[in-house]
Amino acid sequence: MNIATPKFGVGASALRKEDDALIQGKGRFSDDSHRDGVVYGHLLRSPHAAATFKINSLEDARQAKGVHLVLTAKDIPDLGTLHCFTPVQQVDGSTCEVREAPLLCDGEVRHVGDGVAFIVADSTELAQDAAELIDIEWDATEAIVDMEAALGADAPLIWPDLGTNRAFLFGQGDKDATDAAFAKASHITEISFVNNRLVSNYMEPRAALAEWDAQNGQFTLTTGSQGVHHIRNTLAEHIFSMPKEKIRVISGDTGGGFGTRFHNYREYPLSLEAARRLNRPVKWVSDRSEHFVADAHGRDNLVTASMAMDKDGRFEALRIDIKANMGSYLSGFGPMVPTLGAMMATGVYDIQLHDLSITGVYTNTTSIDAYRGAGRPEAALLIERLVDACAREIGMDPAELRRRNFIKPEQFPYRTASGRLYDVGEFEGHMDEALVKADTAGFAARAEEARQRGKIRGQGMSVYVEACAFAGSEPAFLQLNEDGTLTLFIGTQTNGQGHATAYSQFIADRIGIDFDKIIVRQGDTNELAAGGGTGGSRSIPLGGVSVDKAGDILATQMKQIASSELEAAVGDIELVAGEARVVGTDRALSYADLAAAAVDKEQLKAVGEIKQDEATYPNGTHICEVEIDPETGHLDIIAYTMVDDFGVVVNPVLLLGQVHGGVVQGIGQCLLEGVSYDEDGQLLTASFMDYAMPRADNMPSFDFQTRNVPSTTNAMGIKGAGEAGTIGACPAILNAIIDALDRAYGIREIAMPTTPQRIWSSIQEAAKN
Repeated sequence: MNIATPKFGVGASALRKEDDALIQGKGRFSDDSHRDGVVYGHLLRSPHAAATFKINSLEDARQAKGVHLVLTAKDIPDLGTLHCFTPVQQVDGSTCEVREAPLLCDGEVRHVGDGVAFIVADSTELAQDAAELIDIEWDATEAIVDMEAALGADAPLIWPDLGTNRAFLFGQGDKDATDAAFAKASHITEISFVNNRLVSNYMEPRAALAEWDAQNGQFTLTTGSQGVHHIRNTLAEHIFSMPKEKIRVISGDTGGGFGTRFHNYREYPLSLEAARRLNRPVKWVSDRSEHFVADAHGRDNLVTASMAMDKDGRFEALRIDIKANMGSYLSGFGPMVPTLGAMMATGVYDIQLHDLSITGVYTNTTSIDAYRGAGRPEAALLIERLVDACAREIGMDPAELRRRNFIKPEQFPYRTASGRLYDVGEFEGHMDEALVKADTAGFAARAEEARQRGKIRGQGMSVYVEACAFAGSEPAFLQLNEDGTLTLFIGTQTNGQGHATAYSQFIADRIGIDFDKIIVRQGDTNELAAGGGTGGSRSIPLGGVSVDKAGDILATQMKQIASSELEAAVGDIELVAGEARVVGTDRALSYADLAAAAVDKEQLKAVGEIKQDEATYPNGTHICEVEIDPETGHLDIIAYTMVDDFGVVVNPVLLLGQVHGGVVQGIGQCLLEGVSYDEDGQLLTASFMDYAMPRADNMPSFDFQTRNVPSTTNAMGIKGAGEAGTIGACPAILNAIIDALDRAYGIREIAMPTTPQRIWSSIQEAAKN
């Protein structure tokens, strides 16, 4: 039994209370929910990336064994589309036109995996069999998957009525002043690269259980999500046009989110509509292949960036041009991702002038949306790759060039050229500490030793800053129950981060109680009217501070009740080990007795809400050392060092898990992962046979420590940490690889993922020259 002493409060390395159930197989994920009389849905998807089609007959499918329902677009004319929440304000002041995904396509499909028909049968297998009986006449048209080709004058149009494949044109900065700075610059460095497209591949594929209560006219949807209220509100307002109180959404254990699971996907409303028509539960479960073609992808930018410098290497101006693939439809937050990243374009550097242009591009591919970091990893990769290229071209040590251009501590609070307001930062401090820990001074000797063994070594760094836990709040509702337990209701949604543990630590700091007697409730719209969900590392910085506030309020109210019962001053009451005690005596009242004694039961409840006016800005330095075998292209990460600034740390163990997981995803993008389409829009990397995921043997032992400066924006000094590992990792690894290749062969660019074949081919090509 873990008694809530200070070692279980904020700052303690309390072990995850969620894990007991999970490691015993007692987790409750979406597919673990069952109902009597359930039938199963299957979505017939397009095999073509671009095609028109005609459904000649549904009769054979509808008459097939075990089939209960077949839906096509013509059967659901009153249902809405998958809403895009973030249309872009363009350079001309207009808001871009939005093209949203239909629940089912009506005569035309725009990417492989697009929805054509929804079949419901006694089993998934029977529904799949029936789908094959649908008589469809396909007329494949020319697909376009390359962004530059899509913007060409003769490119086939994904949306002919728009007259272009350009989804939007976003601009930021001062073009004239930037042009002037470039004109007088002593040196200009330019790079171009592709930020490769990724598939999130959370551990648990999506699933949904849909129910209809005919008597009350109410839907219930059970599905893993990053926030039940967003799913509910989207269904009510944009799909079914019904009061949100008539839709209940429940999320239990959820096996990963990464931004991709935040959205409302077409299978959810289709399952609900089928449940309403059949008046029985309908379950749909994705397989991994569907995840690859149907769930939102991440990244996929074509980037050109250049830096103007003076004679001493100081950055004068930054020019950026980005083409951002949107896929065939604008997804929920898809257009926001590159524009959000643009706000962090100058990184940790004092760059006063910039000119940035982002072109959103429609292609015949799966839609792009948020993936761990949502624009901030893209921004960090851009600026940190560019800074390393600058150092290499002017012959300056990369750390020294960064040092000359860092925003200095005395400049905070610092308003960036893009308008973000950094509260605090000591970038040089954590970079210097990381340089020592990574033994940068001894690298030359290690590189020489590797050379004698026929290997080449490189060392690279990234110094990143990100924006997260954006302005807003997440109310916390805390109550003392009759049995002396505490229940917290909060509108975030755990996807494996350890919310129940972290929130319990805030409560334990205020109300002494056994950890196991703190119940954390998330993921049910019937229990809370509203909630912001989980994303952008907001749960602990926003939710945690509100939990702390609720705990403080409830503790005061509990002491007031105990004061009356124990005939002692409120100031003499302490809450410890499940009892309200008079300090220095044996007079005490259990929490259960205290609850029973309350005359006004509202005193057993507390609401905490702390509003935050600006984002938090975690930052840090990552240094990676790699060794490459030039005969095979095989790469090993020899060492990986991190010194990060996360402000006040709630739980070092949970933090370590978040950072390690994030770094692994960054390593995955740089070394292994990458989506490939052929020229016809067929997904070539549609399974784990062709899409390489990072594994344990790809990973080094991480050397991680913090050098924290508390946030002045957050009420408790906390900065978000869920995405930081991903943001810092990819540029550090890529810079290390290029350092190795440049030292040995003069190779200064390589595309991601940097597979052994790609590294070997680059070396062979360089050898020819």
